[in-house]
Amino acid sequence: MTLEERIIDIIVEQLEVTREECVPEAAFIDDLGADSLDLVELIMEMEENFGMQIADDELEKIRTIQDVIDFLRSKGVS
Repeated sequence: MTLEERIIDIIVEQLEVTREECVPEAAFIDDLGADSLDLVELIMEMEENFGMQIADDELEKIRTIQDVIDFLRSKGVS
């Protein structure tokens, strides 16, 4: 399973959206309907799944699915 597939699996489960909605440019709030609590839960799940902590200043830069993919790759996750 690729990094993208793992991320999309988490998003589909946490935000109760379809795989079709999970395109790289999809914004969590505007396109996927996430609110602030959804985002917190999503980030906690990503941290647990990928064994890392995401700092608040880094979190502010994550708005789309592609942002998550790019962030995790920059941290050496594959």
